[in-house]
Amino acid sequence: MSTSSEPHVHEHTPRLAWAQHAPEVFKAMIKLDAAARKGLDPVIYELVKIRASQINRCALCLDMHSKDALAAGESVERIIQLSAWEESQHFYTAKEIAAIELTEAITVLTDGFVPDEVYAKAAAHFDEAELTQLIAAITVINAWNRFGVSTRQVPGHYKAEGAK
Repeated sequence: MSTSSEPHVHEHTPRLAWAQHAPEVFKAMIKLDAAARKGLDPVIYELVKIRASQINRCALCLDMHSKDALAAGESVERIIQLSAWEESQHFYTAKEIAAIELTEAITVLTDGFVPDEVYAKAAAHFDEAELTQLIAAITVINAWNRFGVSTRQVPGHYKAEGAK
């Protein structure tokens, strides 16, 4: 355990300033992200982003979306328990669990597909338009994670809107 009073003992250097070198791609990602969130419950939207970022080990996105969720009123407890949601289902609604399960299935794609039972559970909680938006949001956060992880973006500097 560190005895330093500094919150960040070791901070790495980003490999690449991808948004600077590919500004049109970055702008397209921002637009895609905004389009994907339309019609989705903001709580579910942030839970999905946090869970995919945990799976993909994207520190920048975990930092950003945890702070956004907290600023929007999400509890620290639910954010902490999200990495162990299967053992902590009582913290989440059935609809949130369906979204989290779908997030894992789309993010991992271990067997190359989303299992029918996972899709059916999500379809039981979301109408087709909302389910389409949810799939889009999961896809977009996975793309953001891949930019963040591959270019080794540095977490810890993000400030959520409305944060103190």
